[in-house]
Parts: sequence; structure tokens; C-alpha cells
Amino acid sequence: MAVKIGRVEVGGSKNHVKVMGIINASPESFFSGSVRTGFNEVAQTAREMQDAGAHVIDIGAMSTAPYLDTIIPAEEEVRRLKTAMEAAKSACSLPISVDTPRAEVAEAAVKLGADAINDVTGLQYDRRMAQVAARAGLPVIIGAYSRTPASGRVAGTVRALKESIAMAKKAGIRKEMIIVDPSIGFFRAEGRNPFFTKIADGDKMQWYARDLEVLSSLHRLAALAPVCVSVSRKSFIGHLLNLPKAEERMAPSIACEVVAAINGASLVRTHSVKETVQALTMLELLRR
Repeated sequence: MAVKIGRVEVGGSKNHVKVMGIINASPESFFSGSVRTGFNEVAQTAREMQDAGAHVIDIGAMSTAPYLDTIIPAEEEVRRLKTAMEAAKSACSLPISVDTPRAEVAEAAVKLGADAINDVTGLQYDRRMAQVAARAGLPVIIGAYSRTPASGRVAGTVRALKESIAMAKKAGIRKEMIIVDPSIGFFRAEGRNPFFTKIADGDKMQWYARDLEVLSSLHRLAALAPVCVSVSRKSFIGHLLNLPKAEERMAPSIACEVVAAINGASLVRTHSVKETVQALTMLELLRR
């Protein structure tokens, strides 16, 4: 079953993997190369992403990286988001997804013309989020998240997603409006904000091993809904390959994105639109 973000179909057996370009309007984001705070630079980046072949743009105005202390007032997140969305809309015709775990910000995004809501906490951090999305009639990208400690195994991710899907359906969000995301990087032993899932103390699965296992098992998630994967520049790559700087992680990120597409992802969320589009296009040519 395909989910439509604006006019873009995500999922479905006949559709190619789509690419979502990341624009961070949040100076505190873990990858400084993705930060765009001014109107003109957001507009330029949105235009460049469209020209490079992106299908959707995802705008975040507050970082949710688990290992950073990044919470800002909702009013500031909305202010940043307004500037970024207006800039992106002025420069390109791509649908825009808004990356936020907070219902108040999502409501503002809807009024600004957002085409989708991307919540890494799976509608669970802010209990109003499901109702906001349902009222707006927008598709939602549901991240795997649990308020209580969970297994780092794939089964723990599936359980978390099923709980969020049940919440979405109870709120009136139709199945054909749901995309799931395994929340790579967000299952950890510890963190500095409430937007991650703590791996249960008795589970000996390391956080970086969890991410590898999930990427290898995306077909289990694809049975629930179309899958969005965001691995671009993530810390598990840095840990495994001893690459402390996010700027150093593009090549292994592309490798992970291609594997994710092979394993069942329908949407790839990335900082490196041009390179990701090229890699996925090559994958399609090799599959013919």
C-alpha cells in the first residue's frame, strides 16, 4: 500500500524508493553541514535538493539527537520553522514534511502548509500529536519509540511501532496515512533528552549493534507499513568505523541507504540528496 505525501507516492510494489532531503533549521543539530537558519540559505538548499532529485523535503527546527541537550521553547521552534517553511515553499515545489515530536509545533506546521508530520517518538512523547495529525488529515511518519525501557532486538522495535500504529488508528489516522521509521540511533543505554528509547538493562544488545540488526531486518517492518529510514551521518557509523566527525560519514551512510532500499525501505531520509539519488538510481539499474 502506498502513502501519499503531497503528490509523492511512498511504498507500493510498483514505486521506486523515494528520497527525502533534510534541512535543519536548528543550529544545535549534530551535523553542522545540514544547518540552514536564514531565509535565503534555506531557499537555496531547497532549490538545490529539488534539482538533485529529491522527492520530499523534511524540515526540523529542534534537534532530537539523543546524546545532545537540545530542548528549546516551543515558541522558538515554531519561529524557526516558519522561516524555513516559507523559504522552502518560495524556492521549490516539493512537498514538505515537518520533523517534530511536539503537538503545538505540529499544529503550527499544519497552518503553514505542511504535507506530513514526522515524529521520531511515534506520537507517544506528546499525547496530543495523534489528534493533531488526525484532524489535519496528513500522513505521519511514526518513529519507533517507547516511554519505558525496551528490547534492542528487532522485536522491540516492532512492538513499539505496533503500539504507535494502534494509537494512530484509535485517533482516526487511516492505515494508508502511516509510514514507519525504525528510529536508527534512538535506542540507547542513556541520553540527554526524552526523545530516545532506553534499551532495557537486562538486554545486552549494544546500541550500535541494534541499529545494524534493524537495518538487516527491515522486511519485518515493511509488513506493517511503508518504511522510512534515516541513517545519514548517524553516530553508529561513527562508532563502528571510528569516524568521530559527522562530515566524515557520507560514504558509509550511502552504503547503509542502499542496503536499506534492498531490504525494504520505501523512503530514504538523507543529508546528501545528490549522492543518495545517484546511488539509488544505480541500484534500480542493476536490478533490471
